[in-house]
Amino acid sequence: RNVIAEHAVHTFITSMIGFGLGVVTGVLIGFATGISPAVYSGIYPLLVAFNAVPKVALLPLFVLWCGIGAVPAILTALALAFFPIAVNVATGLATIEPEMEDLMRSLGARRDEILIKVGIPRAMPFLFASLKVAISLAFVGTVISETVASNDGIGFLMMAASSRFDVALVFAGLFVIAVMAVAAYGVCSLVEERMVHWAFRSRS
Repeated sequence: RNVIAEHAVHTFITSMIGFGLGVVTGVLIGFATGISPAVYSGIYPLLVAFNAVPKVALLPLFVLWCGIGAVPAILTALALAFFPIAVNVATGLATIEPEMEDLMRSLGARRDEILIKVGIPRAMPFLFASLKVAISLAFVGTVISETVASNDGIGFLMMAASSRFDVALVFAGLFVIAVMAVAAYGVCSLVEERMVHWAFRSRS
């Protein structure tokens, strides 16, 4: 049990670092892409192309550049997590209703004021929806990397257990990963309800 807990903590911390970097990267790319039609047309196909590349194929490059350990796992989690965030933020900013923009302009609002008062609030539900997807992908990326290029974490523990035909420990690792992912998803949902409760219909 202590061994599982130690590896679980390592996986959780690594996943959260990768997820945090993915949030920052995704928001910045999504923001830059969503506010400019020209940038949207140029960068969006590149994002789709990058997402089409299997992240397992990038893992050997991460290992060559950074060595075996937590860094390749963080980079793999980042590579998986940032895409849905970037796409959703860009979509939220790029799909402001023309009628709303015309109304704001008729009231004397500048472009930056329209972005702050309309664009960002509109993008917030998209952002939180993507966070709930990205947090699960971060755990996936971390575990994939740990099975190949790490001496710590649940992924490493599961690979070591499978080599000894310790099926019970493998299932324990799967269960721990599932629990951590669900817990992180629940935290994102709670923050979403606090931050963008106005975007959802009232629930009786």
